[in-house]
Amino acid sequence: MNEKLKGILQVLLAIAIVVLVFAFSKELERFKEYGYLGVFVISAISAATIFIPAPGWAFVFAMAKFLDPIGLGIAAGIGSALGEITGYIAGQGTSHLLPANSHYKKFKNWIEKNDLLAIFILAAIPNPLFDVAGIAAGSLGIKWWRFLIATAAGRTLRYAALAYLGAFSIQFL
Repeated sequence: MNEKLKGILQVLLAIAIVVLVFAFSKELERFKEYGYLGVFVISAISAATIFIPAPGWAFVFAMAKFLDPIGLGIAAGIGSALGEITGYIAGQGTSHLLPANSHYKKFKNWIEKNDLLAIFILAAIPNPLFDVAGIAAGSLGIKWWRFLIATAAGRTLRYAALAYLGAFSIQFL
């Protein structure tokens, strides 16, 4: 299979995942009954969108009233990391299709030079650039498992902190 066709198929797969996320978004409310598994699924689904924010973090914050913050962080972090594979796949596809502007090239070079640390930091802090990081990682050919591990570690830290904040805040509501 030639690289352009492979790239187009990867981009179409990423688009299909995003469409499915929105098609089933009304069903997400049911997953709160499933505790950590529900948090995992909702985090994976909400992270699967590209450039369109989905409120998975709000669910983690709210579930801190019922579940342990560390368990919440782990379930949401791993689920979110799996969902971010969508951006990674899109990056693999677009690497052969689109030219990059100078800002993206600088960002991509930074990720290439500091792959695990850069992905970990960008996953740990709330920011709109993480989808771009996933796309860059995919287009650079960073091993998917390295991307997944760094993303899971960063997101677990982020969601555990958010869950502790939620657990603390709920005392005052």
